Amino acid sequence: MSDPGETNSAGTTPPTAGAGASREGPPRSGAGGSKRLRVGEALVAQGAITREQLDKALKDQRQAGRMLGEMLVDQGVITATTLVRALAQTLGVPGCTVRHGLVDPALLKVLGPDEATRLKVIPLFKVHDTLTVAMAEPQSLPTIDRIRQLTGLKIRPVLAIESNIVEYIKKYSGENVDVDAFLTQLAEQDVEVVERESVDDGPAADIDKMVAGSPIINLVNVALLTAVKEKASDIHIEPDKKGTRVRYRKDGVLRDLMRPPSGMHSAIVSRVKVIGKMDIAEKRLPQGGRVRIVADGAEVDLRVSSMPTLLGEKIVVRILDKRNLRVRLEDLGFRIEAMQAFKRILECEHGLALVTGPTGSGKTTTLYSALDLLRSPETNILTVEDPVEYQLDLVNQIQVSEQIGLSFARALREILRQDPDIIMVGEIRDQETARVAVQAALTGHLVLATLHTNDAPGSVARLMDMGIEPYLLSSAINGAVAQRLARTLCPSCATKYFPTEQVLEDAGLSEHAGRPFRKGAGCRQCHDSGFRGRCGVYEVMEVTPQLRRMIHHGSATHELREQLTRSGALTLRQEGVLLALEGKTSLEEVLRVTQNDSEADAPLPGAGRKEAA
Repeated sequence: MSDPGETNSAGTTPPTAGAGASREGPPRSGAGGSKRLRVGEALVAQGAITREQLDKALKDQRQAGRMLGEMLVDQGVITATTLVRALAQTLGVPGCTVRHGLVDPALLKVLGPDEATRLKVIPLFKVHDTLTVAMAEPQSLPTIDRIRQLTGLKIRPVLAIESNIVEYIKKYSGENVDVDAFLTQLAEQDVEVVERESVDDGPAADIDKMVAGSPIINLVNVALLTAVKEKASDIHIEPDKKGTRVRYRKDGVLRDLMRPPSGMHSAIVSRVKVIGKMDIAEKRLPQGGRVRIVADGAEVDLRVSSMPTLLGEKIVVRILDKRNLRVRLEDLGFRIEAMQAFKRILECEHGLALVTGPTGSGKTTTLYSALDLLRSPETNILTVEDPVEYQLDLVNQIQVSEQIGLSFARALREILRQDPDIIMVGEIRDQETARVAVQAALTGHLVLATLHTNDAPGSVARLMDMGIEPYLLSSAINGAVAQRLARTLCPSCATKYFPTEQVLEDAGLSEHAGRPFRKGAGCRQCHDSGFRGRCGVYEVMEVTPQLRRMIHHGSATHELREQLTRSGALTLRQEGVLLALEGKTSLEEVLRVTQNDSEADAPLPGAGRKEAA
């Protein structure tokens, strides 16, 4: 660490050197040629030490040959934080004390622990294309150039004590960083951390302001940043008898993130509520909030929901990161035949196109992909959503607000006066919305909507249950897509295996006993799950003249299913099995996500001609 020394009896001052250096040289000048304030003078000016303490320390320094600041810290006259502040003032750069929550372990891996130790630096955080780095010698241009070369980023140096830097390089360079242990330490001390959600003023922001905070702010930041980096969809903050459990949902599965020490739950909940602009005093009723933050160098929308439970309030934070949105149909996982059928449904100038499936199956993403295919300057597209998850160009998106009476049905009725070509309904929830959507489809508009059903043929029965007459529905509906999200195999640990006879039987592949398939063995990259990422499994029901006649006569769902099978359409499970045969996922995963398929164990047509990848 650089420690500008004090003028000795010969009128000299020690030059920049590592901690513990004692060589002396002429005083250096700051910007504009003016003499840079020496560290002892800076400490006196800050009121950290008296003039008498400085004079005594200078005498001790001449005898011991040590750095003045290092000696004052060892003697307990000043703290390390005070020294950093004074050194930063003398060097004209920001200063900080390296702490948990201030260091991004992933950035240290990019630089490498050995190189970081050699350079006496540790990366802190990245905002857009600028990397803030704690350095023992922040004025060293060769060191800055080397970091820039290794990271490809703009470098913003800040000063830190060398021993502090080395300590945290060792802590974060291990194979597994114990986040829970770090958070326990945070609860026991007053820690300043990066206020990541408010880093909007760029790399020129004052480092002291950026690291001002509390252990609770740090804990929430760690949870948010970890979830964003892991591409999680939700964070669950739950009270339990032992304290708090924080989990995040990745690839549709909840995983433990951390267990903060007991007694912190109320403070954590309050912090999240403050972020979400919610009433922290109201703990008896559910609340909702929404906010946009900057995390991992990108803007991320958060939807916050609080719910009172027996042990305290439970918080769920929905993470809407535009970087994770895939709007091209080709990127969603459609097989070629299914995608072609879906595109034919969307090419109709008017009518009703439905996307069905359970909550969290990716229905809204599929609708956005459809809108991405259909939008153009010549087309007027309006959507009614609750909430608007992602903003799309050339699409007029309307947010439902039940509090002021703007329901799906009312918004739909008003939309019809806006000269629409295409209408997207976030969800058909009730009879009124269903009736308006069908009427819009019958009056020359293409209507896209989501619905909660297990399979595509079931959407017909669901709308009839909502009171839509069969003769109206048969004229309006063009098709329906049922979907699930299956986890894809981790490419780092995918291996061959032989499924059990029961799995093969459930998948309709009994004749394939002894044939190898693929599954993930589990590794560090996939958190030992064997999966990384997800793809869609799609069942497409394209309404043919025969199906339209059957709907008109009120045929049952199983009859519609039989007609689809005769026409060559595949069920959800059969579509999923094809993905497993192609080596994209495992048979067990397909069976898990399609367990409610009414024709689950139907044999796969032509499966014997396909080889496992």
